[in-house]
Amino acid sequence: MCAVKFPFSRPGLHANQQPVAAGAEVTAWFLGTSSLLLRDEHTAILSDGFVTRPGLLRTGLGKIAPDEAAVRGAFERLGAPDIAAVMCVHSHYDHALDAPVWAGLTGAELVGSESTANIGRGLGVPEERLRVVGDGDVVTYGGFELTFLESVHSHGDRYPGTVDAPLVPPARSGAWRTGTAYSILISHESGTVLLHASANYRPGMFRGRLADVVYLGVGMLGKQPAEFIESYWDEVVRATGARRVVLVHWDDFFTTLDKPLRPLPFLVDDLDRTMAHLVPLADADGVEVVLPVAWQPADPFASLSGAGAEHE
Repeated sequence: MCAVKFPFSRPGLHANQQPVAAGAEVTAWFLGTSSLLLRDEHTAILSDGFVTRPGLLRTGLGKIAPDEAAVRGAFERLGAPDIAAVMCVHSHYDHALDAPVWAGLTGAELVGSESTANIGRGLGVPEERLRVVGDGDVVTYGGFELTFLESVHSHGDRYPGTVDAPLVPPARSGAWRTGTAYSILISHESGTVLLHASANYRPGMFRGRLADVVYLGVGMLGKQPAEFIESYWDEVVRATGARRVVLVHWDDFFTTLDKPLRPLPFLVDDLDRTMAHLVPLADADGVEVVLPVAWQPADPFASLSGAGAEHE
């Protein structure tokens, strides 16, 4: 049976987190939405780093800007890691708002589309630390090899298009347009992680690409037909042969990170319905499903014997 447990209060649902085993080569920290820090002994890489999380009213009616104090607090809470790269899976504010601040604080490269680069330019990230990537590009940071694969945003993209000039906050949330959406295949000698943040796919995009663990975006998936949910699982999880799925982009990102994460309201998404479809698929395939807990270090490859060996 697959293990599926939840870190919020609903009947029969409890927290589940892969513990950090002694000698783990890679440690993962989940920061809500699709923000994920991966770290080995020498190097750390961060996706998105969205920790400002402005409230619904300000996001909908006002202007938003990064909270530099929140970013610095998150950096210190993580133990001030030596971050080599901050990569944005696309350029909406819930992915790219804080990324330039992380880059400025740590000296990391800011990696993503030209839209992400323009968001970085708006906050003064030097050109030499802006890296624009395309479909299939491979970039290495320490022991992490990152392959960027062009993907598509989930259904209902409210802010399509590109950011065509330096974006200087504060600005309306719609100024952070999608740009290019990426999935990122992250290879390390201890195993391979696929970060697939948007609940959509290009058919066949993972053909020939394997992963031990998928960080799978499920935002808005509960509003999709059952046939789409199964196709999504087939095209991302089954296609990569993953043995563990860690769900991301399920939480209510209009709330702060100083409290336990909670799912988006039912009017916006239906996580229960998503799980009702994903659990039988996972059971049938022998795949473990995990809902991560923010700020708690985890070993993404724990109990996956031989992780990485069959993918070499």
